[in-house]
Amino acid sequence: MVGAFLAGASTDSAWFDQKQMDAMRGHVLLFVMPVFFLSTGLRTNWQMGSAAVFVVAAVLLVASVAGKLIGTHVAGKLLKRQPGEGALIGWLLQTKALIMFIFANVLLDKQITPETFTALVLKAVASTMLTVPVVAPMLGRIKEIVFRVK
Repeated sequence: MVGAFLAGASTDSAWFDQKQMDAMRGHVLLFVMPVFFLSTGLRTNWQMGSAAVFVVAAVLLVASVAGKLIGTHVAGKLLKRQPGEGALIGWLLQTKALIMFIFANVLLDKQITPETFTALVLKAVASTMLTVPVVAPMLGRIKEIVFRVK
């Protein structure tokens, strides 16, 4: 992940045209991402035999959502942003499940329990799934306000 970031940060955009970048992105999304998610799914232990995993995933989800929303709300107030902007950004931050999958896989390799890994995967999926139903109405209200002002 760090190597990919450094490669992107050190690569000059003039070396590639937009058509090449779009083609590369399409190939990565079509071939590499499904393999990564499949391998993560295969490592998930669905035979855990305990509801505790779902309780832990729910607690992690609540903590994650609340932490992001509180943090962006405070930042929005300090920066004197429009009401609701902080909440919108906080909800958009919920879509970081791919990063969560990467960290969960690294932690599993470092010997966390399979149940903990499953709870982290469930939290990542639930967090991402919550984003669209919550953000879509918020964006609709913002669009309505912006077009009404103009």
